[in-house]
Amino acid sequence: MNPTQEQFLAKSTVKAADREHRRKINFNIGKYNAVVPKGKQQFMDLELARERAKNAKWKAIATLDQQLELFEANITRRGAKVIWAEDAQQALEAIGRICREKKCKTLVKSKSMVTEEIHLNDYLQSIGIESVETDLGEYIQQLDGEAPYHIVTPAMHKSKEDVAKLFAEKLGTDPKATPEQLTLTAREILREKYVQAEIGVTGANFIVSDVGGIAVTENEGNARLSCAWPATHIVIAGIEKVIPSVNDLGLFWPLLATFGTGQQVTVYNSLITGPRQPGETDGPTDMYVILLDNGRTNILADERQRESLYCIRCGACLNACPIYKNIGGHAYGVTYSGPIGSVITPHLQGMDDFKHLSFASSLCGNCTEVCAVKINLHELLLENRYESVRAGKAELLEKIAWRAWKQAMLFRPALNLASGKMKNWFVNKVVTGWTAQRGELHFPEKTFNQRWREKYGDR
Repeated sequence: MNPTQEQFLAKSTVKAADREHRRKINFNIGKYNAVVPKGKQQFMDLELARERAKNAKWKAIATLDQQLELFEANITRRGAKVIWAEDAQQALEAIGRICREKKCKTLVKSKSMVTEEIHLNDYLQSIGIESVETDLGEYIQQLDGEAPYHIVTPAMHKSKEDVAKLFAEKLGTDPKATPEQLTLTAREILREKYVQAEIGVTGANFIVSDVGGIAVTENEGNARLSCAWPATHIVIAGIEKVIPSVNDLGLFWPLLATFGTGQQVTVYNSLITGPRQPGETDGPTDMYVILLDNGRTNILADERQRESLYCIRCGACLNACPIYKNIGGHAYGVTYSGPIGSVITPHLQGMDDFKHLSFASSLCGNCTEVCAVKINLHELLLENRYESVRAGKAELLEKIAWRAWKQAMLFRPALNLASGKMKNWFVNKVVTGWTAQRGELHFPEKTFNQRWREKYGDR
């Protein structure tokens, strides 16, 4: 068992037994479940909308090289600079160079999972630059020294009392402050950071190739401030975020809002096509777009797994997953948690260390059922399991157990020789991997063959 698997089992065991943690997450997911059906009512034919979105992403991923080159040509025409990064290290080095050129001391950053993927805040801290999260949930997590808990809702596992206590400890506010008061405190602090920052960083919900635009979706307005107020704007985006046409936003924006938060559309939807143009009065003077691979072409090369690149990061599969709702986001120990994270992480970070995530699933199919773009997530989880076994990554005891099972199943008389008590002993005492996390199995005293013969004889 590798260290990452050991950590996952340890953390998940603790969280699964933590009733207070379960109460908080189920409360917040319950609020999500209450509003999503209302948001879905805006679609005359929801299944058709999901199918159209999947087809648009299929087209984008199938022609990814062409789409990205078209995007680069269009956005550079308006003065932006595009940087291609094969891995996290190249992306960080590019950001470091830009920060040195701009003599950056303070950087403001809107919510972005890809910046978490490359550990941008840690890197900036190591080179002496203050990096400030401006999304309220991300700001809460940064104050607490924690990674985001959820793709869409970073502080989902915290109650309002937890946040009030954290702000009191870190910012000196009233421990009994209301959420409104806490929000105003955060706003006051963050507004000052926008003024100080030399660089603003955002992610991209979508890369729109035909107009050379970065589409950003948010509810707080912090992303707009991050990309418009500082003199330099840096976009960091995974290459899979591309969509072919600006016309597709009329479909993807409502889908992302509904499946992400239950809204018909989020409060702020921006399309950024470059730095400030001649005659314009606001916006950054410089814009850089870092297109990050970091293992995504590994998925692109796999015809079966390629479908996972359609993901629009709405987080619906996390909210539906019984595993996620029991162990929470931090137990996974990776940037992308839940079903989609369990599918893509072994390919982004290595099957050797992260194959266990694909086994952290009930295979109930609920993730597939709720996916905004109809990714067959539970089938991809099974495909990951198959790939790990085919590559010889199964543990020795697991191989022996399955080989023994196969031989027994191929020779029924041998299976019938063992009594119910013997089977109970073998499964519950010898195969301890089952009973370590579950209740004991109890086989009937008589086999099916015996019961059949007693009732019908040998006919």
